[in-house]
Amino acid sequence: MKPYYKDDIKECICTKLDHHFGVQPQNATMEQFYRATVMIVKDKLIEKQRKFLSNIRKNEEKTAYYMCMEFLIGRSLRNNLFNLGITEQFEDALEDLGCSLTDIFELEPDAGLGNGGLGRLAACFLESAATLGYPVNGYSIRYELGIFRQKIIEGWQTELPDLWLQGGEVWLSPRVDEAVTVNFDGQVIEDWSNGTHKVEHVNSNSVLAIPYDMMISGYDNTSVSVLRLWGATNLTFDMRLFNQGDYLRAVEQKAMAEVISKVLYPSDNHPEGKSLRLRQQYFLVSASVQDIIRKHRAQYGTLSNFSDKVVIHVNETHPALAIPELMRILLDDNNYTWEDAWNIVSKTFAYTNHTIMSEALEVWPEDIFKQRLPRIYQIVQEINSRFCKELLDRFHGDTNKVTQMAIISSGQVHMANLCLCSCYSINGVSKIHSEIIKNSLFKNYSDLYPSKFVNITNGFNYRRWLCQANPALCKFVAELIGSGYETKPYELEKLIQHLNNQDVLTRLAQIKRHNKERISDYILDHNHIKINPDSIFDVQVKRLHEYKRQLLNALHILYLYEKLKENPDMDFHPRTFIFGAKAAPGYHMAKRIIRLICCLADEINHDRRVSDKLKIVFLEDYRVTLAELLMPAAEISEQISLAGTEASGTGNMKLMINGAITLGTMDGANVEIYDAVGPDNILIFGLQTNEVEEMRKNGYYPSNYYNNPAIRRVIERLNTGIGGVIFQDIASSLIGGQNGKGDFYLVLADFDSYCRIHEEAENRYNNPTLWNKMSLVNIASAGVFAADRAVEEYSELIWKIHKIKDN
Repeated sequence: MKPYYKDDIKECICTKLDHHFGVQPQNATMEQFYRATVMIVKDKLIEKQRKFLSNIRKNEEKTAYYMCMEFLIGRSLRNNLFNLGITEQFEDALEDLGCSLTDIFELEPDAGLGNGGLGRLAACFLESAATLGYPVNGYSIRYELGIFRQKIIEGWQTELPDLWLQGGEVWLSPRVDEAVTVNFDGQVIEDWSNGTHKVEHVNSNSVLAIPYDMMISGYDNTSVSVLRLWGATNLTFDMRLFNQGDYLRAVEQKAMAEVISKVLYPSDNHPEGKSLRLRQQYFLVSASVQDIIRKHRAQYGTLSNFSDKVVIHVNETHPALAIPELMRILLDDNNYTWEDAWNIVSKTFAYTNHTIMSEALEVWPEDIFKQRLPRIYQIVQEINSRFCKELLDRFHGDTNKVTQMAIISSGQVHMANLCLCSCYSINGVSKIHSEIIKNSLFKNYSDLYPSKFVNITNGFNYRRWLCQANPALCKFVAELIGSGYETKPYELEKLIQHLNNQDVLTRLAQIKRHNKERISDYILDHNHIKINPDSIFDVQVKRLHEYKRQLLNALHILYLYEKLKENPDMDFHPRTFIFGAKAAPGYHMAKRIIRLICCLADEINHDRRVSDKLKIVFLEDYRVTLAELLMPAAEISEQISLAGTEASGTGNMKLMINGAITLGTMDGANVEIYDAVGPDNILIFGLQTNEVEEMRKNGYYPSNYYNNPAIRRVIERLNTGIGGVIFQDIASSLIGGQNGKGDFYLVLADFDSYCRIHEEAENRYNNPTLWNKMSLVNIASAGVFAADRAVEEYSELIWKIHKIKDN
């Protein structure tokens, strides 16, 4: 790659400012400097991507297409400059022009394309694939307003539009020439004359899908992945209605089309929301599959080798409709027989499951599915019919088992069953998760198709979360073991040789203290709360969901608060509990838990009896950029989901590599963190998965735990009010109503164990040498969780793709 020099960059910036904004550097605004800088970086990435694509085509290499409803990208400028190795050159060039690169970084919004771990994982995989040189591209939707911008008003989450495109669209390259049409609704007319089957979709509502490309750079190499995002619109306009003065109806079709790509995960607790989500999913897959076929046909001129050159990865079931959509195109547009089309489809798709709880598996009401997607419904119906016939033969007429495995049953379309039936590979995302789906959740399928099932534990982009988010630690690690770990994550293990070096442990503590001061300054500026950098920073940041048990954390804090009020002089190391979480707009209980945390914070932080020992901070609008500031400062990583409910998690890995100690259950990837660091370097509590199953099987009565004085006290506080707000609904959800049932996620069953492990954490923290050793072991052991490792495994075990050599 041609080196970038400061003077070259200055010249490029001046040229961009002149050509695009008509200004000289001395008159340019910071926004114009930001856009000019992004344009230069994007031009470089496009140039690299074209060369990379040329090599893929020249070698006729198989390509993986990763479909996901979300890609949690975060900010791109700093990440791309780092990957290209030109951060310092841009910093110097901009400084000469009277501008600060740090200030420019702050102008970029987080791309509003994701929500949680699912989207962050997808983003990590694209970057790791590019770093390793694998041909992997992504498909998703260009959400105009993102997930939402969270505003906390009197403790209550309010959703505001996330206007990320105002500063984010500069990264996107529209390709209107490659737009495709997606059809909804209408009727299907079939013609069986002359021995052929012809299908016509009439009276449909057509939506135009316009692609926007975002370049995803690899680290220190020539490869670039492409994330293609689809925007929805409708180019028709009813001039007759407009001229009659009926302006709203004249633009109605366009507005209804554009709502598809307006918001990520619209609330679906009403029929209109369900219908919109279904339309979003089909819009994504139809546009993407059409695009993949166009590219393939342009190179090979045939679809007969499609599954030899293409693998489509379905990340969770949201893109599962790609399966019948490919069948539709092969059958209706290319005149394939059912058998020949199915032969291609069943060798093309791979599926990653991220769900353990059966009640969370995605299903669609059959009537909505049939109305919105009439031809796709017919195809799914036929897949189901043929599959059920096969199952009846295989299971000797066992209709109960066939019903459990059917794609369509009891008026619902089961998307996981569609994937399990159709995909050649099915994987879980942690060892325990993969065992659960094989032995419990999808046992019937696992017994039928054992060779389909494989485990690939999730990974994270360690270069972003260590090298970029924690530059002080990154520099120190390089001083100790060299910079080879930046491409070989397992080299972090070399840090273990410094475990008994007191100077190293002291420096590690100093770096942590520095990072705690950085987030403390942010909290003072944004939350107006002054926190003690010498307190224990206990962090729980993730989507707000009852199974993740932020409520358990809150009840423990309430328990500590009551103890401190009783005995303000008790031996107690000061603690700061930091939360960051968004609740789905329609998830009322999750919003109530956020309000409980905020009310608890308001009461505790203003109580002078305890405020020097106990503080709570709820970080509003938690996002990637905020996580990059917080995670290097964290000391305790709360990973406290009920055992058997979390598929994996990746936040635990990001916190681990920044030296935080995992305090959690034996759930998801916590199990593998335990294996990696050993029992002395992790804080484990709570019921095991088998104990949870046994307790539920024998009958769990949370009201029995009300006899525990500590539990009784915190429940009574919920009923009498915290911060002036009564939380009787939360108390009832724990203890249960008249039948005594409640506490589905066994918060009270794990409460005592949780309190004890926090006491153990405090004891260890009070021994700085011990704590810093634990921290160093966690950093040294994090390499196994790199996304690079996961992508290597996907490429070898599932996708069967090869690294592209630069010719």
